[in-house]
Amino acid sequence: MSITRKPLFNENGDTETAKKRMVNGNTTNLNDFNNMKYTWVSDWYRQAMNNFWIPEEINLSQDLKDYGKLNKDERIAYDKILSFLIFLDSVQTANLGNINNYITASEVNLCLTIQAFQEAVHSQSYSYMLDTICSPEKRNEILFQWKDDSILLNRNKFIGDIYNNFVKTPNERNFLKTIMGNYILEGIYFYSGFMFFYNLERNGKMPGSAQEIRYINRDENTHLWLFRNIIKELQVEEPQMFTKEVKMELREMIKTGVEHEIAWGSYVIGDKIQGLNKKLIEDYIKYLGNKRLEAIGFEPLYDGYDENPALWVDIYSDANSVKTDFFEAKSTAYAKASTLVDDL
Repeated sequence: MSITRKPLFNENGDTETAKKRMVNGNTTNLNDFNNMKYTWVSDWYRQAMNNFWIPEEINLSQDLKDYGKLNKDERIAYDKILSFLIFLDSVQTANLGNINNYITASEVNLCLTIQAFQEAVHSQSYSYMLDTICSPEKRNEILFQWKDDSILLNRNKFIGDIYNNFVKTPNERNFLKTIMGNYILEGIYFYSGFMFFYNLERNGKMPGSAQEIRYINRDENTHLWLFRNIIKELQVEEPQMFTKEVKMELREMIKTGVEHEIAWGSYVIGDKIQGLNKKLIEDYIKYLGNKRLEAIGFEPLYDGYDENPALWVDIYSDANSVKTDFFEAKSTAYAKASTLVDDL
């Protein structure tokens, strides 16, 4: 079935809040902060705005010293993981507008616009990290590793092809797959990489890089929460979209995402990095896969993966609990007092 792209100006759009729909609605595109159908948006919007940060406010002077002291395996992993994060956050920035063209709930349009801005900040952060720690030649090598590393290219293609298919053929099924692609990206695909940076910090290395990742991780958690809610609202409003076949396909996408992330972690980290190993990565990613499925009302994939095997990752990722020197990092949120606690 088709999905309708919203008009930019619609003088005959519905003005009643109750008539708003996530997709295929008759929207005026008026941003009205006092009349939101999706009440969770108010908290999400406030949290996302409170998360404002500037990459250059984080001091990377110690990272410049540490990068040259990383062993060969740590440096290879650092470079490849950064290349992966750079590419897919860049794709996210470009793709969110495509999704927004078909979302007809104006308050959710605002959320997606904020997310696109935050993805741009993430790209700025990665660029700042590269500019600080390596030469221009090395910077370009890291930026474009995905072109020469077949494993890196293939996992980028999984998400990239899903997004391209929606642009070429914007039907309901491809829309749902694109929404799920975002959910996988924000909730599974980045997490062995985040784990790697936190482990470096745990070993007393690259503290500024870990702080940049911590802020990015916090943003990604809000993005994950946004797409979880979009999926849940669609299940209520558009149940015909979630046929048994489609639900199986979406669940299989999560499985593929989990398998890709485990294979990637084994490839770039493996058993070569102090404090990490293949089994820990596999256990952690399968745990996340189950958690992401359960959050949208789907059956989990893996028996016996109900407990977090890497609780230290949650501790290191919490931007409001990790202590930082005032002169080395700004307060972890623009308005820290109203931090949203979410179960994702």
